[in-house]
Amino acid sequence: MEKTQTSKFGVLADGQEVFRHVISNGSGLELHVLNYGCIINKLIVPAASGKVDVVLGFDTVEDYVKAHSLPAPPYFGAVIGRYSGRINKGHLKLNSIDHQLNINNNSHTLHGGVTGFDQKIFRVTSLEESAITLEYVSRDGEEHFPGELHLSVRYSINDNNQVVIDYHAVSDKDTYVNVTQHSYFNLDGHKNDLSNQKLTIDAKNIIEIDQENIPTGKLIPAGEKEFDFMNPRAIPHKIDDSFIVENTQKPIATLESEQSHIKMTVISDQPSLHIYVGGNLFGQLKGKDGFEYHDYSGICFESQNYPDAPNQPDFPSALLRKGKSYRQLTSWNFEF
Repeated sequence: MEKTQTSKFGVLADGQEVFRHVISNGSGLELHVLNYGCIINKLIVPAASGKVDVVLGFDTVEDYVKAHSLPAPPYFGAVIGRYSGRINKGHLKLNSIDHQLNINNNSHTLHGGVTGFDQKIFRVTSLEESAITLEYVSRDGEEHFPGELHLSVRYSINDNNQVVIDYHAVSDKDTYVNVTQHSYFNLDGHKNDLSNQKLTIDAKNIIEIDQENIPTGKLIPAGEKEFDFMNPRAIPHKIDDSFIVENTQKPIATLESEQSHIKMTVISDQPSLHIYVGGNLFGQLKGKDGFEYHDYSGICFESQNYPDAPNQPDFPSALLRKGKSYRQLTSWNFEF
């Protein structure tokens, strides 16, 4: 293929153009990235049995937009911000000032609010054969978060078949930041379910949550919810929980297919890995190639800080001081 491939993907209602950019390595691993939401639209793995697109998504920008109106938007492949996960009642207190964020999940704020980073146009600042950098400026007061935040996201693919995601952000005021990547994976391809795949998570504890998925402030053994994945197990049909990362120097999660024989490992410097299975298109939209996605079509590995950390004094701080740098590094490693 050419060194870089860029094509028009669509146009938003306000006239903004959406482009798809393709990066790859010498082994045939390909990443297709949209400037809308910094979305990973495709991730092609050259398995022994043939190329496999291992992420869920849509064929048109119109469907990505329509998905935000679903009862539970799936956020397929997007960068999530300014704060991934839930914030209780949408309330922040910073420097003795109360901030009421926009509410979009029951009475809480989820994944940045009503119009998060997943719905924004990012500017491509660098495009190479195996790497792309995209930037977005979140204005002061956007979704009622304080500070003008400059976010940079770099996707790259190396010769070891690793997809590396490098985030960097700075703000002109003290603020809270917690971004993540919300791709849904299926190592047998987005046309299949997860039944032939095994999940391993190197975590003993998870964050305890209430009936509205808000953290109580406590950590509990993963086994209390039957989510002990220290040894490979079938993927549950429903899970929406944050696992505590104890060692950021080794993989926190492994996904392996008995069908395609693709193996994926997740490594991140973040203190938790949120696992989500249950994305649902409610019969209203179809995924890529016209396939009917359901709640067992894909699994998310959301490397991030703890949900609701701004309101939980015992959780790792998500505070970004004015002029300081937010950094996050996550990699997805593929064997095939």
